[in-house]
Amino acid sequence: MSPRIPAGADLPIDPGVLEQTIVRLTGAEEGALAKAASEGLPDRSEVTDWVERTKQLVLMRPERSALRSEVPYLAERLRDLLRAVALPDGAYPRELVEQFLPTLPAIRSLLSEDVEAAYEGDPAARSFAEIVAAYPSIRAIAIHRIAHELQGLRVPILPRMMAEHAHDRTGIDIHPGAHIGRRFFIDHGTGVVIGETTVIGDRVRIYQGVTLGARSPRHGESLRGRKRHPTIEDDVTIYAGATILGGETTIGRGSVIGGNVWLTESIPPDSKVVAQAARPQVRRRGSQSPPDQLGWDI
Repeated sequence: MSPRIPAGADLPIDPGVLEQTIVRLTGAEEGALAKAASEGLPDRSEVTDWVERTKQLVLMRPERSALRSEVPYLAERLRDLLRAVALPDGAYPRELVEQFLPTLPAIRSLLSEDVEAAYEGDPAARSFAEIVAAYPSIRAIAIHRIAHELQGLRVPILPRMMAEHAHDRTGIDIHPGAHIGRRFFIDHGTGVVIGETTVIGDRVRIYQGVTLGARSPRHGESLRGRKRHPTIEDDVTIYAGATILGGETTIGRGSVIGGNVWLTESIPPDSKVVAQAARPQVRRRGSQSPPDQLGWDI
């Protein structure tokens, strides 16, 4: 037996309610959402499709005939995206596209070195093709290097959208403003956070769960535009779960940072830093001898 429908329940929605809602949604407003709309809100799917195709172009090696069609296509798509945002005074979509395109060969060269670093640093890697096709860190670094060039051209919004797309897909969060040197390798990668003003040198290796972040004062806007994130010099290794904070914090060249270390101070070159936590002890069953103390050497 079907439920009884009260009289009038199947009448159309009151047009007055609909109109009132529309008027109030489109009324004058000075809040953050209105300001965001006035600055331009590009279509997210358009941005992610463009950066994925650009990533494919720099990571793969398409034939010249394919490039003759793909490069002009990506150039026009980028110009359309730039038209959708509020560019800085004196910046125009065509000129920005013409400044960006010549950076693609340099991006490819950097990524080639990143892939080599991954192969040399990860004994689980079976081939260069496996790294390019399957490693989330290479996907995240490739998108970062593209977004970083656009950030350097003062393109608003789009680089951050690209970075967040990489974050969604890989679990690796790299702000497009971060400066990353050559032969950079993130092993595994899930949970890595690299802040906007981070500076990373050459041949740096980091593991999952590493945070290169900023301290959080009560009024964070007071730090906008200032260096808030650490500097990591050449040949540093940072193990899983380490947290390094602060714009004045520098990790000296050749240092090793152990897992779960918390650092807010600089350390000199060639240092080894480990967390002073309780050490595991190993006791053999039935033995009356003191337990073996495991060391911290890394």
